[in-house]
This record gives sequence, structure tokens and C-alpha cells, in this order.
Amino acid sequence: MPQALLQVKNVKKYFPVARGLLFATSGWVKAVDDVSLTVEENETLGLVGESGCGKTTLAKLILLLEDPMAGEVLFRGRNLQELSRGEMRQYRSAVQAVFQDPHSALNPRMRIGEIIGEPLAVNHRLPKKAIQERVAEVMEQVGLDPAYARLYPHEFSGGQRQRIAAARALASNSKAIVLDEPAASLDVSIRGQIINLFKDLQEKLGLSYLLITHDLAVSRHLSHRVAVMYLGKIVELAAADPLYAEPLHPYTKALLSAALPSHPDETREEIDISGEVPSPLDPPSGCRFRTRCPFAIERCAEVEPPLKEVAPGREVACHLYP
Repeated sequence: MPQALLQVKNVKKYFPVARGLLFATSGWVKAVDDVSLTVEENETLGLVGESGCGKTTLAKLILLLEDPMAGEVLFRGRNLQELSRGEMRQYRSAVQAVFQDPHSALNPRMRIGEIIGEPLAVNHRLPKKAIQERVAEVMEQVGLDPAYARLYPHEFSGGQRQRIAAARALASNSKAIVLDEPAASLDVSIRGQIINLFKDLQEKLGLSYLLITHDLAVSRHLSHRVAVMYLGKIVELAAADPLYAEPLHPYTKALLSAALPSHPDETREEIDISGEVPSPLDPPSGCRFRTRCPFAIERCAEVEPPLKEVAPGREVACHLYP
């Protein structure tokens, strides 16, 4: 059985809440609470859910911008916490990110060529000529004229800036890219072009993506598998086509019910969820979705449903499924 490229095993990340004059810890925000995921070679795993569910925190754990309180993040079977300094540099080259806002992600005082080539200078310490050659190569891969390397970010449109961000992620021959809402800040007319760009790059270069998004249409277009996250927990995990065709978890059903259909003739089960998302500082007992779930039963308040396989490649955390 081939080894997964990226693995997240039983990861937890809580943030302390300090109150009072002495700023004593009065509780913990359970942003990511015992989450396990895998991203295979050449695969896109979509991670979807409402704002505040823990998607971005999980991405930060993978990108080493946060440290887990418990659990492991592994790259090709190696725990990131056990890597040497040299191996850590290699990991940072292999796993890159493209963020939501390409304007704030690009240093306005640096030329495009310097921005794209920065990972090569920092992590690989290549000579200037080799960096320039690689910058020209990846600019062509993302559909930009290499002559633009001497320009500054403000001279480009939003879609072009996202192409620049993609070129920077590719420069160090990355194997996996975390896409954090990569099209959310773009005009609708440009959004499809950028999504298709990432799809083409995956096919040509064999990339793996972890796609963080609340846009179900983007996830449906790019993802091979989809993980649905609610209040720090994964509640459903399945291949994209069966999940969109027949969602199992009530929360997944509600998300798809609220989204625009992909075709005017498409019919969906209407699921109405009421109330606000509970605070991750004090999540409900048992199933965290039970306070908003129209199908909740007594057991939902007493026992937390584990994420379990209910069909080959299909997992759901819900007491409605044996």
C-alpha cells in the first residue's frame, strides 16, 4: 500500500483564554480537537466548513506556523517534530502555501522575480543565475511572461497576483501546496481561471493539494476527497462525487442545501438548521452539532459519535448510522 504524502494523526490545538488583571487562563478554545486526515500523492483533499470551524488552524499546523498540543503531523511517514534542521528546510521547500489575499501575501517593496525566487535563496542558497532561470520557468508554467519579473505587485491584477503566489509556491519544486481560500478574493470572472490553473498544474506536475475553503463549488471542482469540519471535528469524509450526490451527516446535508445547485434541475433535500455555532470555548456535550441538528436524539447529548467507516472509503461521525 503506498504511503500517504501528508498525515495528520489525532492532532489537537487549543488556545488559552486569559481573563482578569493577572491574565490567568480561564479556559481553552478547542480549535482543532483530535483530527486525523491523510493527503495522498497527486490528490486534492478538500476541507470544508463554516468560518471558525478550525480549517485554517489545521493548515497552520501543517505549515509549521503552529505547534500541536497533541498528536502528530507526518510527511512521508516522518513526524515533523523529529526532523533535523536540514530535513526541516527540505520540508518547508516541499510543502508550500497559497493564501486567500494575494495582495497582502506579496511584499510590495520587492520585485516579482525576487518574491518568486526568495524560497530558492533562503532554503536552497542557489546562485543568482540559477534562481533567475527557475523564476522564468515557473512564471511560464503559471501563464506569466518572464519579462514581468522586474515589475512590482501593485502593477498586476488580483488574478495575476494569485498566479505570482502560485509561481512562488512552485519555485522550490514543492510536492504539496496548502490552498487557503485561493479564489475567495477574486472576481467571479477570474475565479474559474485560477481554479483551472491549479487543476492543470496538478496534472502536469503531480502535485498534492490541501484545499481549505467554504466555497462548496470550488471544492467540488478541485477535490478528489472531501472532509467536512464542524467546531474542531471532522464529521464526514468521503470521495467528492458520492459526498455531493448523497451526503450522510446532517451538517453536510445542511451545507449543500444552502449552496447554489450546480445545475438548475438539480434537486436537494432541504435541511434547515437554526441557532448560532456554539463557542469552541465550551462546545456541547456529545455531538457538537446536536444543538442545531433537526435529527438529534437523546444519545447525541450523552455520547460523542466517533468518526467511523460506514462504507468503503466513507466515514461519518453520527449516531444515525450504525
